Amino acid sequence: MTAALRAPGRSGAIGLVGAAVNGAFGFVLTTVLTRVYGADGAGVLFSVIGVVTIAGAVCCLGADTALMWALPRLRPVDNQAEPSHSRATLTPTQCRGGGGGGARNKFENVDASQLMTVALLPGAALAILVAAAGTAAATPIAHALNVNDPTLLRLAFGGVPLIVAATILLAAVRATRPIHVYAGIQFVLVPILRPLLLLLAGGSLLLGLTSWLLPITAALLIAFALAPRPGRHPAGWRPFWSYALPRAVSVAVDASSMWIGVLLTGALAGQTEAGLFAAAGRYALAGLLIMQGLRVAMAPQLSKLLGDDRRDEAATLYRRTTLTIVALSFPAYLMLGIFAPAFLSLFGPEFAEAAAPLAVLCVAMLVNVGVGLVQTVLLMSGRSRGHLYATLLGLALNVVACPLLIPRWGALGAAFAWSLGIVAENLLAARLARRALRRPLSSRPLWLTAAGATAVTVLAAAAGVATGGRNLPGLAVALAVFLPIGLAAAVRSRKKGRQ
Repeated sequence: MTAALRAPGRSGAIGLVGAAVNGAFGFVLTTVLTRVYGADGAGVLFSVIGVVTIAGAVCCLGADTALMWALPRLRPVDNQAEPSHSRATLTPTQCRGGGGGGARNKFENVDASQLMTVALLPGAALAILVAAAGTAAATPIAHALNVNDPTLLRLAFGGVPLIVAATILLAAVRATRPIHVYAGIQFVLVPILRPLLLLLAGGSLLLGLTSWLLPITAALLIAFALAPRPGRHPAGWRPFWSYALPRAVSVAVDASSMWIGVLLTGALAGQTEAGLFAAAGRYALAGLLIMQGLRVAMAPQLSKLLGDDRRDEAATLYRRTTLTIVALSFPAYLMLGIFAPAFLSLFGPEFAEAAAPLAVLCVAMLVNVGVGLVQTVLLMSGRSRGHLYATLLGLALNVVACPLLIPRWGALGAAFAWSLGIVAENLLAARLARRALRRPLSSRPLWLTAAGATAVTVLAAAAGVATGGRNLPGLAVALAVFLPIGLAAAVRSRKKGRQ
């Protein structure tokens, strides 16, 4: 096995641990928020956070993903041999384009500091303009979203430049530093600080939003110290932005995928329904943290392998990662969908009505995790336009379906609309990723793993429902049945992998 395929195992383990911490404290954050503010107040905060999340994603202009794509393909300026475990561990200011295939020729004689300037300037300028415009238009925007206090929108828009700078700098940290550095900031520091600060907010919506924004400031300061310093002579504008701009649109669509449902539900069915949908959506997205952790770990390696035209190794890396995602995520989503009332009861009795929307989203997410890192394959192969087409299809179906379904079905209608977009986007992305790799995506071990995980989880869940219903007692029984079998399968798989 080559070093390029051995190293992601270590990186993937770190990514999974980081994702677990992020998921746990993301759940704590949602629990604290819903318990403190209730469905209506949570709906308001989720709507405002949705606005700032979408605005920040748009203003990044795809520069964060472009750095993840370009920086791992640069070589050291002293032409010394690259460390075998990962190009991402090179000293960030010691990377320059040239030599090799893929993106390297596009960045001939361009170093990391020059790319940082190219990445930061347009996004920072746009973020400042959006912050100014959003602050000025806070009152009508608040009225459209059924938010009573425009000050919340002013504060949210004021945080857009911080979000943009932090996002771009953290992408550079991930591309140039070992993964544990990035994971420590993005997966540990920020998620832990948010619920702690929220507990100090005392029920104030304004302080609650502030507690969500402050950890981003801390992440920004740390990332600035660790990322490559922007240079005075930017270079590589054309190849960088020819990749980044299509990604800019797809990033905005990705950020909008859930939040557009929250915003439209609030506008068409009221903030209570928006709060129910947001709570279901937060659970559904939490299940993606396993895939997110592996994506963060694998993206630089995929970029390097594809840049060197080592497609067989890239396909092997994709299949192994997808198998891990399916083995861990299928049981999680099946349990989450079947025992949705149990999980939602932790938010309070008023969120019980979100059980059906959550079950619908879990079915769609099985398709999402089942195709694995197809989005990452598209992006790291340089096919940002293909990724854009897939995300636009998903958004279009979501936006068209929301006004048709939400007025009658509320949060459940929003869940069906989003699910339609999720399934369509991932199926198209999988087809395009296969073209990019020029290798088959699925394999017999993947199908067997999916079938085995589903069978064991459904049997354990059936035992739980039969003895304790779909509430917490039933969930406890299901987990007691499932965990020993799951652990035994994991040990067996690990021993088999060492042989």
